[in-house]
Amino acid sequence: MKASAFVYPWDVNGDPGAAARVAGLGVEQVTLASAYHSTRALTPRHPRHRIVTAEYAAVLYPPGDRWAGRGLRPYPAGRWAPGNAYGEAAAALADAGLEVHTWVVLAHNSRLGAEHPDTSVVNAYGDRYPWAPCIAQPATRAYLVDLAAEAAVRPGARGTELESLGWYGLQHLHAHDKTAGIALGDAGQYLMSLCFCPSCRDGYGARGLDADGLAAAVRTALEPLWRGAADDGGWPTVGKLLGEDTAAATRAWREETAAGLQEEAVTAVRAAAPEDFQVLLHADPVSYHCGANVGTDPARVLSVADGVVVPCTGGTDLLAPFAEHAGGRTVLAANLTIVAGMGGGPGTLAADAARARAEGATELRLYHAGLASDGDLAAVREALSAR
Repeated sequence: MKASAFVYPWDVNGDPGAAARVAGLGVEQVTLASAYHSTRALTPRHPRHRIVTAEYAAVLYPPGDRWAGRGLRPYPAGRWAPGNAYGEAAAALADAGLEVHTWVVLAHNSRLGAEHPDTSVVNAYGDRYPWAPCIAQPATRAYLVDLAAEAAVRPGARGTELESLGWYGLQHLHAHDKTAGIALGDAGQYLMSLCFCPSCRDGYGARGLDADGLAAAVRTALEPLWRGAADDGGWPTVGKLLGEDTAAATRAWREETAAGLQEEAVTAVRAAAPEDFQVLLHADPVSYHCGANVGTDPARVLSVADGVVVPCTGGTDLLAPFAEHAGGRTVLAANLTIVAGMGGGPGTLAADAARARAEGATELRLYHAGLASDGDLAAVREALSAR
């Protein structure tokens, strides 16, 4: 199976040996960040630094003229990725013989929410999630579609992987996070991720729901969870707590909103891209899930995109629903964490890849070549050499 390693520009720029080191893993491709959220990242081999702090979500290249005069626009990166950091890294990786694809993070942007709070998801209690732009809002959708097209189609890129192209919710890797005291489960996470901004209120109304009544019902449904009641029932629990018809209406609104955005963004990328440019989405086959791997309808998303990147570190079960709808050229990429310190299993990569292939995977994604230790990378080289 073809393998691609995730890489940040700051892993490569300023390190003359980085591109060759990545190529030496045995991967054929790199998935290189061109638009990325805020993060604090280790760079264990870089000759100039060990920690990179990306202070806010940014594009890692100079943004284009399309943003002139617009209220919502991407932010250029600061000192952690100055200038055309993406382009510099892409050139070095291509010179090392690697096919370069862009890695574009979309509806996950804390600075956008801080500077434009009305763009954020608002829960049933009125709390805003500044990291989570509401994808139902027309101006936000237009921003995300244009960002997808610009950040995906960078010079020399052969394809793209679009992350967070859908609903983001309560769950978020946040600095000094203190939200794990209550085990919300799938149902609680869904209820806490329902948005009540003006656009979503209108959307619920179009589905026959009163937004104020729905918000009150959500708060009532959550009360047992705040008192410690267990929730491991997933979607059936949402139906029991809200009522089957109400739950189904909220889900229908959110699914159609997300799928429509995905279709718009993929269409915009294809319009901007050269022929045979590959478009993949980071995706989860459970359509009501939120996050970086957005919930999707497998049949619908595979009718639009060339394939999906599926989280498989905890197991390969999520591949099967996509495999049922895959065509002969569909890419089903199993995303496996290779950083032992982040819960990955570089030593079991060969076995994990074999299981993923058996479930329908056609390619591998390795997270993350820049974050991994030397020992992790040695295990990856050994596993890939045995393919």
